[in-house]
Amino acid sequence: MARSLMKGTEAIAEAAIQAGCKYFFGYPITPQNEIPEYMSAHLPKVGGTYLQAESEIASINMVMGGATTGYRVMTTSSSPGISLMSEGISYIAMTELPCVIVNISRGGPGLGNILPAQGDYRQATSGGGHGDYNVIVLAPGNLQEAVDFTQDAFDLSQKYRTPVMLLADGFMGQMMEAVEIKSRKTEDPKTNADWALGWWDERGGKRAMIYSMQLDPDKLEAHDTHLQEKYSRIRTSEARFEHYMIDDAELIITAYGTTSRVCRSAINNLREEGFRVGMVRPITLWPFPTAGYSDLPKSVKGILDVEMSASFQMMDDVRLATLCDLPIATTGRWGGFSPSVRQVEEKCRELLKK
Repeated sequence: MARSLMKGTEAIAEAAIQAGCKYFFGYPITPQNEIPEYMSAHLPKVGGTYLQAESEIASINMVMGGATTGYRVMTTSSSPGISLMSEGISYIAMTELPCVIVNISRGGPGLGNILPAQGDYRQATSGGGHGDYNVIVLAPGNLQEAVDFTQDAFDLSQKYRTPVMLLADGFMGQMMEAVEIKSRKTEDPKTNADWALGWWDERGGKRAMIYSMQLDPDKLEAHDTHLQEKYSRIRTSEARFEHYMIDDAELIITAYGTTSRVCRSAINNLREEGFRVGMVRPITLWPFPTAGYSDLPKSVKGILDVEMSASFQMMDDVRLATLCDLPIATTGRWGGFSPSVRQVEEKCRELLKK
């Protein structure tokens, strides 16, 4: 597919179709409504199934059912809708079913508003539901990454048999950029997903069993240990980050998603003024890319965490990643506002002139 100008939500939907998404279950909530709208029109054309559920709770349970077949399955929502899905996501993690969950996040807590925010960081990176589990969380910084990471999410979910979340915000969902969406080859679950349900004849009578209840504490402990070992492999192999102009930096900005774009512009302007500023951008929010903060240049005097979050939710992970060795300042906006380039520049000048 040639590069075309697309809205973020529609680009994510088309990327999922080109990644081989077979089933989509969802429920409308702003600002992600164009994803299910697009899927309802286009997924059936390629032999897929779209179904609008009666609620987010129903949606995630339909996702669990669809995932048991081994086919690629997806749901999308926004912040309070993801909260309603949390119990189902925990069930899916326990049963080791692959699926993709997209959160186009909005202002909160509560119903909040329909404007962009980054207040869902802890919910996404801490699992969100009950029990000891995590989901892989990818945070795109532009629409091409949103496309690529959506397709990566399907691959990762099947590689590790785990839910994968794409965490973007309302800005990214509603902006338009030129993107290239390529088709990705997918495997036939009839021959490759030997854990999946529904292929009795093709497997010579072997019957798969998928369930999340384990009343025997010895068996539950063993399964939880197995999950933790898997998460350890993911931490080792899948953490992603970007360094931007850090080689001689005195101040490191850390930001993700749309906010990182604001910070990149601020860094470019500050460099022209002679301020030595760089950026560490986490791409996977879980696993958090600790390696991106190790071996920073000795010139670094501090870190500025920039978020669209009133409680600067990523800051604790940054502090742990730096072993609390560097002072961390913050700046940002919340409630549906984004920090401006000027705001970030002024904070950087303030910190570097001290």
